[in-house]
Amino acid sequence: MNPIATNPIAASPIATSLSREQAKEASLETAKPVRLTRARRVSILKALADPRRFELLEQIAKAQCPLGCAQALSSLPISAATLSHHVKELESAGLINVCREGKFHFLSLRPGVLRSLAAGLAALEKPACDGR
Repeated sequence: MNPIATNPIAASPIATSLSREQAKEASLETAKPVRLTRARRVSILKALADPRRFELLEQIAKAQCPLGCAQALSSLPISAATLSHHVKELESAGLINVCREGKFHFLSLRPGVLRSLAAGLAALEKPACDGR
């Protein structure tokens, strides 16, 4: 028997958000470094090149638990169709996870991707030449 189906407290939105928050914390603590191919790095950087998409990613990162699309929409000056497009682009680039719960969608960062991208970009920097 499903304990959530029989326990009205476990099925409440508060219990659901707590479990999502706990899951996010656990995934961030145990996030393994993600290996990014050149094509995936290019895809991520293209996705981040759009200012609105970057702003959306910042909001997702700052959220303490998965960000609802309704929350994102209310804080960005874009239409629902444009938000949907940006979410699709970020998801296909591998930057975010979209959790669908009924008619609601919740956005969260995919653990380890930004860290791996930053490490790859930092590796490009070489020490300055002393002679020039």
